[in-house]
Amino acid sequence: MNGIHYTFQVDGEDFTRAGEASSRLKSKLKQMNLPPDAVRRCAIAIYEGEINMVIHANGGVIDVDVMPDHVQMVLKDVGPGIPDIDQAMQEGFSTADGKVNEMGFGAGMGLPNMKRASDEIRIDTELGVGTTVTMRIDF
Repeated sequence: MNGIHYTFQVDGEDFTRAGEASSRLKSKLKQMNLPPDAVRRCAIAIYEGEINMVIHANGGVIDVDVMPDHVQMVLKDVGPGIPDIDQAMQEGFSTADGKVNEMGFGAGMGLPNMKRASDEIRIDTELGVGTTVTMRIDF
């Protein structure tokens, strides 16, 4: 199997469509007969990132490369950036507002779940410029 590339556009603050990219990717990975655990971890990682893009970053773009032995996902936004990555990686820490919490989002588990689901994760962020999260899931 050669590499296959997918791109998903994520719209900011569009909670009605939040999760579409992760659902579409999960379906595509299942059709490729990838190991179920890898499919599950990819779906978790991209869903959490997608929700973060909707809540915090006015959306962005997700690029996914499916390779013979791994999936790489790059989530890029032009949001406010993350002031303190170590703090943002703490379970339960969230900067989501009350409106987002009332909808059932913003529990502060996004980045920790992304890290847990990935074999590798890198977060590049610049305040006022945006954030790029690169995740790799091996199988």
